[in-house]
Amino acid sequence: MFHRWAPQLLLLWDLIIATVVATVAVQYRDYSVWDVVIGVGMAAALIARRYAPIRVFAVVTVLCAVQLVAASAIPAGYDVALLVAMLAVVTHSPDQGAVYLSGLVVAAGALVATAVQIETEWPGSILDYPYLAEQAVILAVSGALWLVAYVLRTNRERGLVLTERAATAERERDQLARLAAADERAFIARELHDVVAHSLAVMIAQADGARYVLDTDAERAREAMCTVAGTGREALDDMHRIVAVLRGTGGEEDPEDRRRRGLGQLGTVVQRARAAGLDVASRIDGDVERLSAAEELTVFRIAQESLTNALRHAGPGTRVTVGLVVEPSRAVLEVRDDGTGEAPTATGGGNGLIGMRERVAVHGGELSAGPAPDGGWLVRAMIPIKEDS
Repeated sequence: MFHRWAPQLLLLWDLIIATVVATVAVQYRDYSVWDVVIGVGMAAALIARRYAPIRVFAVVTVLCAVQLVAASAIPAGYDVALLVAMLAVVTHSPDQGAVYLSGLVVAAGALVATAVQIETEWPGSILDYPYLAEQAVILAVSGALWLVAYVLRTNRERGLVLTERAATAERERDQLARLAAADERAFIARELHDVVAHSLAVMIAQADGARYVLDTDAERAREAMCTVAGTGREALDDMHRIVAVLRGTGGEEDPEDRRRRGLGQLGTVVQRARAAGLDVASRIDGDVERLSAAEELTVFRIAQESLTNALRHAGPGTRVTVGLVVEPSRAVLEVRDDGTGEAPTATGGGNGLIGMRERVAVHGGELSAGPAPDGGWLVRAMIPIKEDS
């Protein structure tokens, strides 16, 4: 409720201060008309002290200078307007230099007013002036008011800085949460694509093969259907695992569990590809233990997706070679086929190459996919190995 009426209340307070200063100035009408004009001018200027503190302080200072020349009362009660203007500068001005300058101007004004008063009223020594202590008190009070206003200003600015830092931290947390959620969604999308695409490709190939040999070779048809069933069950398990991650019900071991797939399962993938009609040869050189769980999963998924693309696009009987070389600073995976089928693309609804590029990009690696110089299709992925892997 207070915040709603705060501007009106502050304006009312400024009008009250201006009225008090003007009323005090009118009391000096017996001294000279200049005292009234100067005092009322100071009071009028104070109305805008919150919105233009430096200008208001400049106007009041000029009027004080005119007072020294034209007015009779030096100092006068309406000179309190100079203190109010100074406090406005300290409180509301964004210029730090004006804050210090306003204090110096008030101190200089008090000294000048004292000197003028002594010169006009006291013929003896300055040290014998009876109101010297009072002038010192006025100067001290002015300094104390400036200091209090400056401390309040500093505390307010510190509070604003802390508030801004808190708001910035909150925005950063929100942004990090959004980035983490986007990264998680991208990971789940890649996992879903790799699991579904590979499993369905193998199941379709096996089911087609079983249909062709069902009447002539029942045993081969039975083996093919067993492969379809096994692939389907494993794909269903992977789907359950991914959905558990998506729902947040995967448990505390979920971060490691979601990367349980690795090169240990590459043999199973190769065997399925062979059973589906591809002539696959695989070879691994180097110490795969140097790969982290995430790096191993990336290599495995790229090999899996490459075999899936060969199965879908290169045609039956295609020869595929899968080679992995683990070097001291990087791992290089090459999957080459000699097929002549339609090449996979990253556009037109396909997500295989996009997913592979995203996986490699996470590790700062490089991926190339395109026709091989001697025919067929070549996928080459280079993944840097972290030193602590």
